[in-house]
Amino acid sequence: MKIVSRDRWFEVAHCYDRISLISEPYVRPFYRCNLWHVQGRDKDVLIDSGSGLVSLREQLPWLTQRPLLAVASHTHFDHIAGHHEFPERLVHPAEADILASPTGDNTLASDFVTDDMFEAHPDCPLCYAEYRVKAAPATRLIDEGDVLDLGDRALEVLHTPGHSPGGISLWEATTGTLFSGDIIYDGPLVENTYHSNLEDYAKSLARLRVLPVRTVHGGHFPSFSGERMRELIDDWFKAHD
Repeated sequence: MKIVSRDRWFEVAHCYDRISLISEPYVRPFYRCNLWHVQGRDKDVLIDSGSGLVSLREQLPWLTQRPLLAVASHTHFDHIAGHHEFPERLVHPAEADILASPTGDNTLASDFVTDDMFEAHPDCPLCYAEYRVKAAPATRLIDEGDVLDLGDRALEVLHTPGHSPGGISLWEATTGTLFSGDIIYDGPLVENTYHSNLEDYAKSLARLRVLPVRTVHGGHFPSFSGERMRELIDDWFKAHD
């Protein structure tokens, strides 16, 4: 396995409107979580925190120069393993127990953290049996209709279960921007985890389809348009008839 230095582990792409994508380029695309950094006047939001193999705070110190809310779109290992580094940690009540007491099984790490996941390891070869997601108990629970007020912009919490029971999306109505986590992205959706629910999945997708979405920033793969989102949702329903 190729070894890379820790200072090369993250890439940052500044998108637009004070939204940036942080990614781990040596994690293969199917497993690579999108970390969305959204800047506001008074505070910022970090949606998901990646694999935890390399410290976000050490390599990207600017993340904590301003007040930051670390939000978990859901609690699978690839989305929460860096959460312990941040003092303000937000999650839906249905998955608060996982964030507080993560295991290889309840975060899916036991199923997915293998050679298949990586193009390279940071610093030295990983021992997969020793991989752990550190506990990061929530400092705030967020649910349907809650608003994350950043001063000059607001993100509304949408409870979108299906992929997992506590899955959430964040909706910025003023710009038509949806941060969708893993309920919808432009790639193969995972709907067969131990706590996935197809009935919930269908309800969440039907709800998102009618929103006036212009841009979707998902939990994996590249961002896409609202028109593409509606196409993906229609295709999902056709495949599940």
